[in-house]
Amino acid sequence: MISSRPVENVWDYPRPPSVEPSDENIVIELGGMRIAWTSSSFRICETSHPPAYYLPIEAFAGDVLHALPGRTWCEWKGAASYFDVVTPARTVPAGAWTYRMPSPGYADIIDHIAVYPGKMDRCLLDGERVRAQPGDFYGGWVTSRVRGPFKGGPGTSSW
Repeated sequence: MISSRPVENVWDYPRPPSVEPSDENIVIELGGMRIAWTSSSFRICETSHPPAYYLPIEAFAGDVLHALPGRTWCEWKGAASYFDVVTPARTVPAGAWTYRMPSPGYADIIDHIAVYPGKMDRCLLDGERVRAQPGDFYGGWVTSRVRGPFKGGPGTSSW
């Protein structure tokens, strides 16, 4: 399904990134089950990156998120904490993350979780199957709604 929303060029996104509410319908599947769904999320839009979507924690089914020790640091949002994403059929180590106490300007994403779409079985955004942002660090959601080139692939680390 192709979105009726306007196409965005990721090079028009701001730096530092913006936090935008989204009413897009999101479905995430892993291990043969729907593990998350919502039509109320936030998207982080940053220059050269497809948006990353942050779903409210209550959008996730039961006990699929298992907190991990340790953190990484984002120059904009602060300390990120990670989760294994677990279903009876499949586990994705460090497949999701959150900012428990984000930097000023990012309080909207408290109690919200993002996933790496390329590590899930399937992520849908308004019915369209999401492709993962290139690389193994970033969690952007590539759809027909966004245009690149995108940071993350070979040769883009200096962007």
